Amino acid sequence: MSDPYRTLGVSKDAPHAEIKRAFRKLARQYHPDRNPDDSAAEERFKAVQNAWEKLETPDKRRQYDEEQQMNQVFGGMGGMPGDMGGMGIDDVFRQFMGGASRPQPSPFAGRPRAAPPQAATGADISAPLDIDIERAMEGGKVQFTHNRLVRCSECRASGCVHCTNLGVRRKKTRLTINVPKGAKHGQQLKLPKMGNEHPSGEPGDLTVTLRIDAEEGRRWEGESLIQEVAISYSTLMLGGEVRVATPAGKTVSVKVAPATRIGDRKRLPKMGFAGADLDIEFTLDEHESLTPSQQEALEALRDAGM
Repeated sequence: MSDPYRTLGVSKDAPHAEIKRAFRKLARQYHPDRNPDDSAAEERFKAVQNAWEKLETPDKRRQYDEEQQMNQVFGGMGGMPGDMGGMGIDDVFRQFMGGASRPQPSPFAGRPRAAPPQAATGADISAPLDIDIERAMEGGKVQFTHNRLVRCSECRASGCVHCTNLGVRRKKTRLTINVPKGAKHGQQLKLPKMGNEHPSGEPGDLTVTLRIDAEEGRRWEGESLIQEVAISYSTLMLGGEVRVATPAGKTVSVKVAPATRIGDRKRLPKMGFAGADLDIEFTLDEHESLTPSQQEALEALRDAGM
């Protein structure tokens, strides 16, 4: 199965708004109306559509990510749920409730010593939270919901048909978190005891990872902010200057060296998010249509071998 993040050209920690922009851009680029009788473009368009269907809402994206985590867990056990590599259901349950699987005794070992009792705790949870740049800069309280296991109220965690005899049930919990002023993309905030609950022990913790929407034309690479700057082909080849509106709220003039290539970058010190550096990446300024003079100029370039 293809990776929808890779298909859309975004990172797995990208904010949802960035994924939506990437889908719209690729859908326009490979749309059948724009590429008639082009089977390769049609296949690419279908792949983009399928990728978007997996990630188009926060709930669908969360479900996809959880399924991938499940596959990794069961893959580490030696198989999928139908083939759990010799592990029992109680061992699988421990993977998600917290605590390790039961140790398997060695046939060459003597009588095992009684292991000291360990306090039962629910499993920790990691959850993303999308915020815009203004909220990250200013900080403040943000409400969000996340899925976790909670003690079954029907049986008081003793086990019943409502919780499949596990003592816990999946439930959406609404929380309020305080985003610190000047929060960074990828910053983690810990909420103690807001992870999965345990039928007979303490709850685990919740770790919230902030995903800041870099807005149109920008994206994150780790903690670095990259801004695309579209320039004309003549400026790429001959050099010149281009005006750049930065996240710092300033518009600056940037020199473009002759023979610049698409994808070349230039760093603008302290012009990025929260006073950090900003890397600009040069792209080609594409035109949907041409004026008669532009058409004539391009024909002349073509005739000159350009």
